[in-house]
This record gives sequence, structure tokens and C-alpha cells, in this order.
Amino acid sequence: MLDKIALTLLIIGGINWGSIGIFQFDIVAWIFGGQSALLSRIVYTLVAVCALWCISLLFRDDTEPAHTTM
Repeated sequence: MLDKIALTLLIIGGINWGSIGIFQFDIVAWIFGGQSALLSRIVYTLVAVCALWCISLLFRDDTEPAHTTM
């Protein structure tokens, strides 16, 4: 469940960065009252923590062994 939450926040962060790069418009800052607003900084920090968490997804082996039937 934590992985899905982290990926969701990371997608939100990616969309925000895309809007900054393409349109020079920061959606998070617009919603929460500027880049230095407390809520904006919380969202930015959560996205950064989620990005760090998602690094672990690259190194996990989530494949389940095949069940053998005798």
C-alpha cells in the first residue's frame, strides 16, 4: 500500500514538474498559495521523500516463485 501512495505522489510531482517545464506554471504553488507557503513546502517534501522511497522499487525482487504441482 505504501508503494502505491508513494507512486501516486510521485506522479503528482511529475505532472507538476511537467507543467513548470512546459507552461512555466507551478500547480502546487498555485493551489497552496505560493512556493514558500507551508502547505506547498509540505507537498514538495512529501514528493521528495516518495521519490527516495521509490528508488527501493528498482532493487526489489517482487517476483513470486512458480507453484509446482505434483
